[in-house]
Order: sequence, then structure tokens, then C-alpha cells
Amino acid sequence: MLSFSWAVALLTGATCVVGSVVMLVKKISSHRETEEKIKRARNRRDESLQRAEQAVLRYKESHPTTDSAFILTLSLSELTQQLKEGSLTPEDVLYSYMEKTLAVNKKLNCCTEILLESLDQLTTVGSNKDGLLYGVPVSIKENITFKNHDCSCGVVINLDQPAEKDSVLVQVLKKQGAIPFVRTNLPQALLNYDCSNPIYGQTVNPHNPQKTSGGSSGGEGALIGGGGSLLGIGTDIGGSIRIPASFCGICGFKPTAGRLSHCFIFRMKLVPSSPGPMARDVDSLALCMQALLCDHMFSLDPTVPPLPFNMEIYRSSRPLRIGYLESDGYTHPSPSMARGVREVKALLEQAGHTLVPYCPLKMDQIFPELLIKVVPFNKSVSTIFQSDKTFIMMLIFFWQFPRVSANFDALCGVGSVPELWKQHAAVEDYIQETIAHWRSCNIDVLLCPVIGPAYNFLYCGKLSTAVSYTILYNLLTFPAGVVTVSTVTTKDEEELKHYKGCYQDMWDKLFKEAVSGGEGLPVAVQCVALPWQDELCLRFMKEVEQLVKESKK
Repeated sequence: MLSFSWAVALLTGATCVVGSVVMLVKKISSHRETEEKIKRARNRRDESLQRAEQAVLRYKESHPTTDSAFILTLSLSELTQQLKEGSLTPEDVLYSYMEKTLAVNKKLNCCTEILLESLDQLTTVGSNKDGLLYGVPVSIKENITFKNHDCSCGVVINLDQPAEKDSVLVQVLKKQGAIPFVRTNLPQALLNYDCSNPIYGQTVNPHNPQKTSGGSSGGEGALIGGGGSLLGIGTDIGGSIRIPASFCGICGFKPTAGRLSHCFIFRMKLVPSSPGPMARDVDSLALCMQALLCDHMFSLDPTVPPLPFNMEIYRSSRPLRIGYLESDGYTHPSPSMARGVREVKALLEQAGHTLVPYCPLKMDQIFPELLIKVVPFNKSVSTIFQSDKTFIMMLIFFWQFPRVSANFDALCGVGSVPELWKQHAAVEDYIQETIAHWRSCNIDVLLCPVIGPAYNFLYCGKLSTAVSYTILYNLLTFPAGVVTVSTVTTKDEEELKHYKGCYQDMWDKLFKEAVSGGEGLPVAVQCVALPWQDELCLRFMKEVEQLVKESKK
């Protein structure tokens, strides 16, 4: 007969075995549920693509004279004019762009679904004929809520939870006569400036499929850069509009934080996020901002200041006093980034503008202390570092490099609520210090690099430091936009071979690898203004765009 202690031991052992089996069964069940969710999402996407393709074929058969090729060549201003005049119909335009989007998506994997409601909207869009975007097909980033559709942000747990209503921006677009017709891909949880997630996969660059489209608005960048959309809405928390615009060769604008409504848009609050337009040219960005900054948006979202678009500022031609920089001193620019700024600076000077050297303040301090520290890694990171021998060896190695050690220190977070308050105060102090520095230089706007050219795959997640050129203006809440001005040359690639960076650390080495093989890819510059001077920023972007265009004639 077994002793009592043996019986307890056997019972305990059996309980442990049963517990382990239960845990295993739960894990298997959870894995299967995840797979089923992904499968359903992909099926919905595929079904929408197939139904859209069938609708396009039916329309082409019944409207054989529609000149889709011509429609696709029109700028947004030209298209809106012809729609208002009636020389083009919303049906002709929507089906032309839907056909092009389907073709582009097959190459780039940039769409998460076609919004089949857009076909029904054609029957009611006439009631908004006075809208500034009447009959214009618009693409929408997937984190912007759309009624009866998931807003997954590339995260499986968010699937099968359709939104109950449209976001404010979608409502305003519809009121202005626009037709949202497709939703576009993004990285998982928006936490990367690549464009890949487990649900919809990897989006690739329209100029080179071996390169990323950037992110997090990478689906928008790829679709517009590939010609499948004329106007799109993205979001930007660290460069998420501007980086894909740079990588994909289009224009993108991040307004002042709070200028546009962010109601019903999934976002993070680590630094201020902004929704904004992406398009082929600056006039399209300005028209979109004009359309969105209307009484309807101010009524739907009273938290937005009722500031209509100031067309007088946008159309101004007065000479500007422009600050400029080739390097922020934290991430050394690639040869093409620096060359883009130099060439644009020369064009601006020739046009009668005054260029003034400018340097951002304390980049080596504010990047780890005011940006990295807000990443919610908490105390578990430091606990792992203290207990894991591999991490300890890594830290001993990394401490040889000041930038790396500072960022690893910052990953442990602020540590306490009082320290968090201090950090918030430090951000406000930095904003005021920057504005004072800006005014001491007596500049209207700022010309600076934006990271590029488009990266090789798998580097975005390793190179958080390279977003220093864009995330700075999220922290400051300054409006900022990107204009494509050139392409990478053979000489740029040769100069890249001698790239050393600012710190000669692992991130400088990775950046060199990331941008290599970029010959022929787009090169862009970034234009910045003070808060609430969005129209001035766009006016500056337009000036850059026109001067570059004229120089190429």
C-alpha cells in the first residue's frame, strides 16, 4: 500500500501533467483561432478584389469608349475641373482607378481590401456635386475606421471587430464628394517604418520590388507611387507619411498635430500623431487640406480649432528666409539625401530666397531622452539585462558607442510617475527652446533631409535612429512635408562606399547597408514650418516642386 507522501506526490505529479496538457490544448486552440481569423480576413480581401475585378469588366463592356489611360494622366486639379464640368463622370473615373489599383496591387501587395460600397456611393455622390473633391476616388490607410470594416492595424486580435461608424475624416471626405474606394496596408501595430504584417503580408516599393515602400503609411505610398490612386489619407507619428512618400517618390504632408480630426483613427500617444494627405503633387495636398478644413469637420469634431485653409498664404509669392541643414548631427545623411538639399538650396537662392544655415538643438540628448524613453518597455527590460549573461555581454560591447549606450539606457523608461511629469515638462521646454532658436535665426521655414533612398528589406526594424529626421517634428508638433526632387545617381552610390556616419557605430553601418543598391530610386527633401503655419509649409513645398520641375526642362 502506498504511503500518504507517495500518494500526494503522485497526485501532484498528475495535476502538473493535466495542467500542462490543458495549457498545451489552450495554446493549440489559440493558434488555430489565430489562423482562422487570418484566413477569414484574407478571404474578405480576396473576395473584394475579385468582385471589384468583375465590376470593372462589366463596366468596360458597357462603356467601351471610356478613355481610362487619359483619366489616369490627369492631375487632381485637372480631374476635379473635368468632373465639375461634366466632361468626365464619377463612374468613368472610379472604374478607371479601380482597374489600375487592382493591377498595381498584384505587383506590390499594397491593398487590404476594395471598398465595394464605393460602387453604391456612385448613385448618391451627385448630392455632393458642390464638394471640392466631387467624384474623386480616394485611398484610405487601414487604421482609419470605416463603417462595417475591421480596423486591424495588422494585429490579429483586432480582426472580426468591424467599426460601427466612419471616422470623422472619412465622413468629411464623403461630404466633399470624394469616394473612398480602397484601404491600404501598414506594418503590424504601426510600430515600424516598413510595411508588413502577419495578416496581409509585405508591401513592396513601386520603383524596385526588392525595396520596402516605407511605413507606416506604406500601402498608401506604394499605391499612389504605382499610379493606383490620385489622393490618399495616411497617418504620421514619427515619419509615417513622409518616409513612404520619400521612398515611393510622391508628396506627403504631416499637418500640425491637432489641425485635422483624429477621431476614430487608431494611433499611439507617445508623441503627437497627425493624419494627413499623400498625393502625386503639392497642389493635390493643398486641395485635400482645403476640403478637410471645413465647417463639417469643425462641427463633427469640436476639439479641432476652426481654422479654414488660408489660400492667400498658400498662393503668396513673397521671398522667404529659409533655414537649411544637410545633417542633423545624429544620423549622417546618405549622399543622395545631402545632394538633394544642396541642389534645392541652390535653386531657391537663384529664385531670390535667402538661405540661412540651421542646426537642430541637442539631437544627441533629445532622441534618447525625449523620444526613446517613452517606449513602454518598463522595468522588465532592465531586469532581463541584469539577469541574462548574453545581454550583459552585449551591454559591455555597446557601451563603447555613446549613441548605442544612451539608447539602451533610455529603453528602461522613465521609471516613475514623477519622472514622467519631468519628461513631459522637458518636452515643452524643448519646444519653446526650439521656437526661440528658430526666431533667433529669423527664418520662415526650414529645408532639411528626409531619410532615403528606399531601404533594402529587414533594416527598418533595426534602424530606429534614422527616423531622427522626421520624428523630431512630431515631437515639436511642427507641420512638415516631403517633395521628391531627384533620383539616386551612380555617383551617389560610389560616394556611399565611403560612408562612415556620425558615430561610426553599428547603426551607421546598418544605415549604409540599408540604402545601398538605390540607383534610380527617388530622392526627396523635407519642408518644415512653425505650428499652425501649415499653409506656409505647403507654399514652401510648392515652391520647391516648381523650381525642380523648371530646372529639368
